[in-house]
Amino acid sequence: MNSTSAASRRLTMLAAGLAIALLAAESWANIRLPAIIGDNMVLQTGGRVCLWGWADPNEEIGVKVSWHTVDWTIQADNAGKWVFQMAAPEAGGPYEITFKGKNTITVKNILAGEVWVGSGQSNMQMTVKSSANAEQEIAGATDGQIRLFTVARKIAEKPQENCEGKWVLCSPETVGDFSAVAYFFGRELRRELKQPIGLIHTSWGGTPAEAWTNPAALQENPSLEPILARYREALAVYPQAVAKYKESLAKWEEEVKQAKAEGKTAPRRPGAPMGPDNPNCPSGLYNAMIAPLIPYTIRGAIWYQGESNAGRAYQYRELFPTMIKSWWTAWGQEEGFPFLFVQLANFIADRKAVGTEPGESPWAELREAQTMTLEQPNTGMAVTIDIGDANDIHPKNKQDVGKRLAAWALANTYGQDRVYSGPIYKSMIKKGNRIVLTFDHVGGGLVAKGGESLKGFAIAGKDRKFAWADAQIEGDKVVVSSDKVTSPVAVRYAWADNPACNLYNKADFPASPFRTDTWPGVTVNNK
Repeated sequence: MNSTSAASRRLTMLAAGLAIALLAAESWANIRLPAIIGDNMVLQTGGRVCLWGWADPNEEIGVKVSWHTVDWTIQADNAGKWVFQMAAPEAGGPYEITFKGKNTITVKNILAGEVWVGSGQSNMQMTVKSSANAEQEIAGATDGQIRLFTVARKIAEKPQENCEGKWVLCSPETVGDFSAVAYFFGRELRRELKQPIGLIHTSWGGTPAEAWTNPAALQENPSLEPILARYREALAVYPQAVAKYKESLAKWEEEVKQAKAEGKTAPRRPGAPMGPDNPNCPSGLYNAMIAPLIPYTIRGAIWYQGESNAGRAYQYRELFPTMIKSWWTAWGQEEGFPFLFVQLANFIADRKAVGTEPGESPWAELREAQTMTLEQPNTGMAVTIDIGDANDIHPKNKQDVGKRLAAWALANTYGQDRVYSGPIYKSMIKKGNRIVLTFDHVGGGLVAKGGESLKGFAIAGKDRKFAWADAQIEGDKVVVSSDKVTSPVAVRYAWADNPACNLYNKADFPASPFRTDTWPGVTVNNK
């Protein structure tokens, strides 16, 4: 090769390199928006909306919105981040927003209405196509005033600025793979409020509450140190655990092939070790699937989770409120946006089955921890003790779950005059060999569902031995007694994984399981 051609090739390569560098610089200089801000989104009406993105450091950006005559100019900070707040548009639309800097982005087909986040584990993740009456529900889901956003599942060691996902209009083509609980909740709001509804779904099956909690909140709460200590121990042996996992996985793959060839049931896949890429790691899902949504303006959140923490139910008493407060703090709402959650449904047919003597239950203790969380302001709980499935941890009736969550929102967030909860235990008085119970949320009166005698009540004396009890409704109270307990001191109701229970109010909301005692339960020492 002569020197002229060599020089020519070097110049060509240099020019190509410069072109790539300039392209990269131009790409970085362009205004960029997070995934949550895009076409078809719903902006929360009735206050201020928050918009943000990235550009060149200190770059000036013009903002024009179709619902206002004023144009704004904002400036990115030294890191290229910019944030802009303005009054939200009135409910309705469609609206547009144009951002102009070194490039121009116009976000189109925007609606203004009510925006809710739906999160949790598998019962929130469960899709419309997996719920009851799926074919009919999907066929009838044409409503462009409901918009859906699903956050792609991801884990991160530190809070992320962006996520994967996009807003889509609710339709038979899009709703099937969306969260059933979130959709049925949003559909109920849409019917009642006659406003656009934006639903942001971010969940991951099988995950514990600590995975969804802000890392600072976990670190600042001494009672949750065992969670972090356990994780540090896992990280210390993580390389060895990964090597062993890979060996187990290879063996499992061979066993699957053999089982398939022999027509046998394949063995269960080995579980991945705890580490930074495990969805159960502390704060891993908060970092990747909640942090990128902040500070998008929302009305509130709905939550369905707890199954993965049932073995540590006493700890959940502290963990769950800590998680909720960490969301409020991150969104800059110290007083808290509405946070509505689903109490665990009845489940597990073969553990403390109906008809056995009263006993202990980790699921009952988790439900108790959830009920105790109602002490936090702006929280609400949908009781589902009557619509679970003893043989399936994922009951298909998500329509009633959505309706019961929506009832809390419609009454307390939107001010409708309606009953929104079943009876919740308030107090007890001992009268001779009987205990008289009073309740909040009697909803026009107490009833035994189906016209039968009350079921699910147990009573005990100081020996802490519970016996099934007779229970009678007297006005707005329930009177409990048993011939086996002459001097009772405590009552429990629906205190089992899969209880037989039928106390309701006249508005057809079931009573929440409860106990009047504070005796240590089976999960008291589990951290």
